Amino acid sequence: MSTKVLVIEDDGSIRDSLLDLLDAEDYTARGGENGLTGLRLVDEFKPDLIICDIMMPDLDGYGVYDRLQENPTTALIPFIFLTAKADRADQRRGMSLGADDYVTKPFTRQEILQTIERRLAKRAQLVKRYDDRATALVQSIALALPHELRTPLSGIKTGASVIVETIDSMSPAEIKNVVDIIYQSAERLEHLIVNYLTFAELEIVLNDPARLQLLRARTCASARLVVGQIARTAAERAHREKDLVLNLEDSALRIADQHLGKLADELMDNAFKFSAAGTPVELTSRVADDRLVLTITDYGRGLTPQQIADIGAYMQFERKLHEQQGSGLGLTIAQRLVDVYDGELSIDSVYGARTTITVKLPVK
Repeated sequence: MSTKVLVIEDDGSIRDSLLDLLDAEDYTARGGENGLTGLRLVDEFKPDLIICDIMMPDLDGYGVYDRLQENPTTALIPFIFLTAKADRADQRRGMSLGADDYVTKPFTRQEILQTIERRLAKRAQLVKRYDDRATALVQSIALALPHELRTPLSGIKTGASVIVETIDSMSPAEIKNVVDIIYQSAERLEHLIVNYLTFAELEIVLNDPARLQLLRARTCASARLVVGQIARTAAERAHREKDLVLNLEDSALRIADQHLGKLADELMDNAFKFSAAGTPVELTSRVADDRLVLTITDYGRGLTPQQIADIGAYMQFERKLHEQQGSGLGLTIAQRLVDVYDGELSIDSVYGARTTITVKLPVK
């Protein structure tokens, strides 16, 4: 099947010339005489690439591009602006919107064909990279997930077996103890599954510009409220309420509430997990340069420079030595969340002494 190209151009002679040129080069091409007609043809024709004039009546090229960006199914179509204007301001505006290229009239046959080929080649590379990363993700999960599931499932199965076989001879206290083990194993299993699903979702989003754009439009009205509640819950879960030190400045952020909560939960969980009871875990936030700077410091075992450099999925540092349970996805999920929302994450650690994680997120 040949590549489909849609030409949106109100000048009939230019439109017809482009259609003849594309037809001669074995493209399947259709033309629209204005922006509104072009949008209708996008739905009908489902083009692989769009060439669109800027200066048109009713709906100009910028308006067409904006409409396409609102729909995830059309936001990824390669888009080339075509205009008689050579003003650099117009070029900057078109490119700042996210269009793939900008061709100025009059143009030569070679110029327009090279631009089309360049955009299609780039699109093919992006698709291949997406497919490769999706394949790698599936393979990694397929290898790691069975092993990670086995431990909590074993706890649930063993606890249930003990109750079934010996409940008649067990005291209420013994029954409660076994039920607690089952419940804790079930909680760990749930957290593990949520983390794997979250990680997979974030990997997909980071390679899908349309979904990424939709997520970045979401906001959190009060970072202090969300982060503070998550921190207190994490401290209670670790039975370390007295170790938590909070100093939070409030701000609205460009991040979804649930993702800010997940980010804070993973970082606080690590801080409590890898530091000893009785040592402080400090959580602070402040606004600086249109960013909320979130800092979490624990005084635990710390990380080496190599460990910081090797942070990745399915890795838990020194697992055999320290034997903390978990898949090691926490820091990776935190990093992916920060990437999704155009933030920054850095780690400063002194091995055997402390770890400080700093997250910067854009304020609303």
